[in-house]
Amino acid sequence: MSTMIKIENAAKRFKDKTVFKNVNIEIESGTSVGFVGHNGCGKSVLMKCICGFSRLSEGEIFCRDKEIGVDIDFIENAGVIIESPEFIEDLSGYKNLKAIAEILNKIDDNQILKVMKLLGLYEDKDKKVCHYSLGMKQKLRIAQAIMESPQVMILDEPTNGLDKENVQKVRRILKNFVDLGGTLILASHNKGDIEFLCSRVYEYDHFNFV
Repeated sequence: MSTMIKIENAAKRFKDKTVFKNVNIEIESGTSVGFVGHNGCGKSVLMKCICGFSRLSEGEIFCRDKEIGVDIDFIENAGVIIESPEFIEDLSGYKNLKAIAEILNKIDDNQILKVMKLLGLYEDKDKKVCHYSLGMKQKLRIAQAIMESPQVMILDEPTNGLDKENVQKVRRILKNFVDLGGTLILASHNKGDIEFLCSRVYEYDHFNFV
C-alpha cells in the first residue's frame, strides 16, 4: 500500500505560542485516520498545513511524495472541509457548486446534480444559500468536498449541524469512499464519527499528536 500523506518533524508556532511540535505521521492510501483533542488544540491548524493553506514553522509534509509548499503549493485531488467556506449567499446552492466546479472543469452539471440528490439538496438546488438552514449549508460543504471524486478527503467536523438522519447518511457516504480506496483524514468531537469511520486515531496531547 502506497503512502498518501507523510508528516515529518512538523511544528507550528504563532509568535510565542507553540500549536504543535514533533509530529510524525504516515497515512497510507485507502485508510482512514482520526484526529481528536480539545477545542483549540491544533487539529485544524495541522489539517490546514496538510492542505497547504498554512505553512509549517519546522518540518515537512508530503502528499504522494510531493512536498507541500515546495513541489506543490496545495494538496492535489483532495476534498476539503476546514472551517466554513465562503459561499455566495445571493446565489443558489447549485450555482455555488457550479462556480467551484468551473475552477478545474473536471465534472459536468449532471455530476453536480447527482451529488445534490445524494445529500438531499436537489429539491432546494435553486434556493439562494442565504435561505439555507445551518444543516443545509453543512450538506452543501460536504457536496463541494465530494463532488469531484477526490482521492483524499480532509474533513474538520463534517457532521456539525446535521440531524441524526443526515449524520448517518454522511457517515455512510464517507465509509463508502474509504471502502472504494479513498483516503480519509477526519477531525471530530463526535465519538460516533471517529468510531464508525476511522481505523486509526491520533490524540493531541501537550503540543504532540500521539
